[in-house]
Amino acid sequence: MVRAGRRGKVGGRARCRGPGSVGVGFVSRARVGVVVLDYGSGNLRSAERALSRVGADVAVTADVDAALAADGLVVPGVGAFAACMAGLRGVRGEQIIDRRLAGGLPVLGICVGMQVLFAEGVEHGARTQGCGQWPGTVKRLTAPVLPHMGWNTVQAPAGSRLFAGIGASERFYFVHSYAAHALPFRESRHMKLPLLSWATHGEPFLAAAENGPLSATQFHPEKSGDAGAALLANWLATLR
Repeated sequence: MVRAGRRGKVGGRARCRGPGSVGVGFVSRARVGVVVLDYGSGNLRSAERALSRVGADVAVTADVDAALAADGLVVPGVGAFAACMAGLRGVRGEQIIDRRLAGGLPVLGICVGMQVLFAEGVEHGARTQGCGQWPGTVKRLTAPVLPHMGWNTVQAPAGSRLFAGIGASERFYFVHSYAAHALPFRESRHMKLPLLSWATHGEPFLAAAENGPLSATQFHPEKSGDAGAALLANWLATLR
């Protein structure tokens, strides 16, 4: 377990060149197998198309063996934290995630698929236990307008592999009212601190996290045009 309106361009064609991309098509150098976990929630087909675009062989399935054997696993998610956790448990998703990470196999969470990786989520006063791969609580944003829906910049740290080659002015597509506001992680001799990326809507919140084989984004890369495609290509490059 690891503890630790449509807009496809921004200011013209995004100038993104991730290590797994070549030219406008973001075609990966070698195809890898990715499973998008189907647990009854998420933009499954959008994620499938976006990953195929950057060169992955994609299967949308809840099959446990396929999810465990894939080069990479994507956990999407839209809607309520509690509903997503119920769906995940229905297909043994939390066990699949845990087993993959125990073996150092990459997992990418998207939107609520990021949120459920934390210890718990609080919605309307009710607490729901998450997958617990990261400590911390997902809470409602404090902002004048919710949901936070639209395009926003992300402040990525030096050394980020997800955002390699992606300019700081690029924007990503968000649609959410809840987020993690911190990742209370203690560094040790055996574990490095996760790389955290931030965005602001009323207050700062975690926009992405990279922690060994576990990565996640609060925004939707599959709906973020060329910048999102570059990020997905970067993630695919880590699977080789």
